[in-house]
Amino acid sequence: MTSRNVIAIFGMLTIMQIMPVNGNATDVVTKKFDSLFVIASSGGVRFRDMVEPAKDSLAAMGTEIVPLLIDRFTTRSARERWTIIHVLKRIGSPAVPFLVRALKRVDGLVVQRVAWALGDIGDSAAVDPLIEVRHHPRWQVREQSIGALGKIGAGRAAPFVIEALSDSVGQVRKSAAVSCGKLGADSSITQLVHLLSDDFYGARLSAVHSLLNLDTTAVVVVIIDSLSPGSLNGALSCRILGRLGTHEAIESLLEQAESPDPFRRAHA
Repeated sequence: MTSRNVIAIFGMLTIMQIMPVNGNATDVVTKKFDSLFVIASSGGVRFRDMVEPAKDSLAAMGTEIVPLLIDRFTTRSARERWTIIHVLKRIGSPAVPFLVRALKRVDGLVVQRVAWALGDIGDSAAVDPLIEVRHHPRWQVREQSIGALGKIGAGRAAPFVIEALSDSVGQVRKSAAVSCGKLGADSSITQLVHLLSDDFYGARLSAVHSLLNLDTTAVVVVIIDSLSPGSLNGALSCRILGRLGTHEAIESLLEQAESPDPFRRAHA
């Protein structure tokens, strides 16, 4: 038996020793959860080899701890936040009904993190509830819900994701651009090309990545049509045309190489 296993077993035995012998089932579950969560979210050297076993033990407790995990989403600790996500992902689809109900909570911080968890779990049962919160007043909720729809990959979510490309907040537009690529939403090509001149660099670069993964012929046609003199998307458009490398793309780049704009010539 390795030293790591010995440490992990010792840690689990320690947890068992601090569990109450008496008390109602709810108290027992809560105290066991609290004890395991301290170890699972610990960054201390003492618990280093016990973190993953503790996460596995939490996940093995199943759906009865999902409400406890959701309540912990108010934490300011990034380590605790990631621990909650990891455990929920290990519980998987059985956690989805609890998370879907939590999307209706008043606390926007909790809602955004619940949307994040639903995306990581990837169950299509969450698609419609996530669509319902896409107009949430808290932009982080919009960002996470749109991102989650892309991770889940349900094609019926595409129109709602494309709609978010026009959001007033750059991070939401970025999330929408990423999700368009994951969904293979060719109907978003025109708007993604428009996003190449977005004020937010994250949205611009995410649009580039997604366009490279959509229908090549359609992308080239739309980009060529958008390459007017002085257009702000010229540099990124040239980059995409060069990456795609079709005959039409090369012909367009040769034309751009004769542009009076030195920056356009350089990118072409």
